[in-house]
Amino acid sequence: MSKHTIPGPVGPLEAELWMPDGDAPPRAIAIMCHPHPLHGGTLNNTVVFRSARGMQGAGAAVLRFNFRGVGESYGVHDGEGGEELDARAAIDWMTERFGGALPVWAGGFSFGSRTVARLAPHDERIDRLLLVAFPCAAFDCSFIEDVRTPGFVLQAGEDEYGNLAALRERHPDLYAGLELAEIPGSDHFFRNHTTELEARVRDACRSWLA
Repeated sequence: MSKHTIPGPVGPLEAELWMPDGDAPPRAIAIMCHPHPLHGGTLNNTVVFRSARGMQGAGAAVLRFNFRGVGESYGVHDGEGGEELDARAAIDWMTERFGGALPVWAGGFSFGSRTVARLAPHDERIDRLLLVAFPCAAFDCSFIEDVRTPGFVLQAGEDEYGNLAALRERHPDLYAGLELAEIPGSDHFFRNHTTELEARVRDACRSWLA
């Protein structure tokens, strides 16, 4: 792990970069976005950590970063598109560091998943999406119907913010390139299921590179 300060649209963003295991050359580059900044979300969130480990285990270089106003990142919470610009800046930094030839993955947990799902239709660099605990029952998430980026959506079976059944009910016409899955019995934070979470993410990401 290496700590970095990356350029953001309103000021520097705090970030941490993981290279693939054994310092092997990355087969993809990825960002992983944290949950809601006003409810304690940071790059150190357990679900973010585990999801990023899954991406790393598949062979990606993974950047976790704090949105504006979180930790040492400059600025204040926006919630009206500003965090999408932060995510875009994170992708900018990764593509500049590693070049433009590697696949680009954009992942997020809860608020972070909403952020990358909003960004994907407007950033053609994103090759794959990872949406973890997409909170479709708690917020207007109709924008997911505009997504045409392949990816993996992993819901928690007992998530009050939206499980797989809620996602299918509210958005029955999702892009066919989104693989939908669920971990039964898990709450929004995947308590007691984080090992399975990491494994499911790793397996999905490996399939993207197969």
